[in-house]
Amino acid sequence: MYMDTAKRHILIVEDEFLLGNLLKQRLERGGYGVTIFRNGVDVLSFLAANAADLVLLDVIMPGLSGFEFMETMMADPKYHKPPVIFISNLGQEGDVKRGEALGAVGYFVKAKVSMDEIVQNIDLFFSKN
Repeated sequence: MYMDTAKRHILIVEDEFLLGNLLKQRLERGGYGVTIFRNGVDVLSFLAANAADLVLLDVIMPGLSGFEFMETMMADPKYHKPPVIFISNLGQEGDVKRGEALGAVGYFVKAKVSMDEIVQNIDLFFSKN
């Protein structure tokens, strides 16, 4: 595991309460600081005034989809722009390509990845960056 995880702050943007809390608990056990947001609008407000080391972003959310969040964040210089990893139920090739085109550093399909795999990939990402 990457040793400086305590210095890393991850934002989880997930409207599914149970999944968001499970991810938060698992990442905190791994030494990360974690904040959960239930929609893209609230995390944009946060990023207007605060930085983060990584965003784990759902695609299908009320109000502002993950794709719309990325488009808004990347287009406006007032937002801090942490790396983004999509974690979604949408797993079609077009969805993955759209996430990559918007600048995401990763894309995981919820049904095809375990919590441990997500955390391992986050550890790997931070060990390289």
